[in-house]
Amino acid sequence: MSLTSCHVHFSPHSDKVIHLSGSLLKSLKLSGKKTVHLRLGKETITATVKPIQRQGHHLYLSAGVRQLIRVPKTGSISLLQAADNEVKIGPLVGVLTDVVSRSMVTPFGSRTGYIRQLLRIGESKAYFFAFTPRDINWQQETVNGYFLNSQNSWYRKVVPLPDVVYNRLPSRRAETTTSIVGLRERFIKNKIPFFNWSFFDKSDVYKMLDQDVEALEHLPESVNNPKPEKIKEMLEKHQFIYYKPTAGSLGIGIYRLTYHPKRGYFARYRRNGSNVLLRFTNFQSLMRMLQARHGNALGRYVCQQGVRLIEIDGCPIDFRFHMHKNGNNEWVPVGIGAKKAGRGSVTTHIKNGGTLLTPEQALSRTFEGSSGEMLEKAKKISIKLSEAIERNFPHTLGELGLDIGIDKDGKVWMFEANAKPGRSIFSHPSLRSQGRDSFTHIVEHCMYLSRFKGGGS
Repeated sequence: MSLTSCHVHFSPHSDKVIHLSGSLLKSLKLSGKKTVHLRLGKETITATVKPIQRQGHHLYLSAGVRQLIRVPKTGSISLLQAADNEVKIGPLVGVLTDVVSRSMVTPFGSRTGYIRQLLRIGESKAYFFAFTPRDINWQQETVNGYFLNSQNSWYRKVVPLPDVVYNRLPSRRAETTTSIVGLRERFIKNKIPFFNWSFFDKSDVYKMLDQDVEALEHLPESVNNPKPEKIKEMLEKHQFIYYKPTAGSLGIGIYRLTYHPKRGYFARYRRNGSNVLLRFTNFQSLMRMLQARHGNALGRYVCQQGVRLIEIDGCPIDFRFHMHKNGNNEWVPVGIGAKKAGRGSVTTHIKNGGTLLTPEQALSRTFEGSSGEMLEKAKKISIKLSEAIERNFPHTLGELGLDIGIDKDGKVWMFEANAKPGRSIFSHPSLRSQGRDSFTHIVEHCMYLSRFKGGGS
């Protein structure tokens, strides 16, 4: 299997014919061949091969060919000699998302800018398009996708089912509907790689890793749906714990609970945009407050050991490691942001008054001369943890957001793993290039999953 990049042109012929420049014919080992099986996504056509005099790698597709296999546009693309006399053009990569109401200017609502950037970065290597579940026609095995033209405007084009799907469905609720569960299964049945499968619940990750020896040494003690006696026991053992909803995000609904033998129990949380600190003389009154605020929803809470994190100016620091699979199917920490908690805040979330720093800024203030070694150690552990999650997860993963903490003794902990991480760390001026690298890694991993890898020019 060899991979070659070329420039695709459209020609007006109605016959099923393709013209290839001499060097491209040679590169694809098609010299002397009369016909070739040309494939895009799930569509294949047999076309007549004709040479053309032109320097470089050029492929001219007749109207007859491109209409039958639905080639979306001209430009730079990859060709893969998949088997003797079969050439795959593409890959065809679909980015799956959804939105309540859409227009041609912002077809994907607030995610339009993100998707536009990804498509722009991917367009020189693959046919990248975006689509929603409503755009699939399973009977005809086609998708009415959104592509970008050279003016950066959106246009629609019907294409075959893609070679790979990158899942960016925006909400947990959308993902758990029977139609979406069925949609994912249909892609797999069609042998189309589908990554990232779904959001994680906080409890899922701990269940997944609870037998994984390599991961366990970096996980704080965590108990799903703990009984009051267990919460009390963990408070006495660790002095403070985090009590948080399993399907939460952005720090909403999280409590930091503290036990002080002489002063009683404390609950720190966020309410109506402000940080709240309450003191209780006994454990029962603390539980009554939690019960009054959440009722049966406490059944969907998890209790997690508190860790004494490194601090700057008395404010704890944690880290978001944005992990990606690269073109060789290896985990890489592509973006790392350090988050300093706001005064009195339960979490380091920026929306709750936290501050975004580079990891170098945070570690040089806390580990001074050994900050570089500490960062390298944390990177190695982030790769080890990503590999452990992948080992124990039954579906394809290509991207993870790990919430990592470093304690005052330099031990590295993982508090959470997100299968569809947000991109807020890339808003820091010093981390913008890492944001671009993140897009590049997504493109490279799509190339890997679609098997468009190999030696090429």
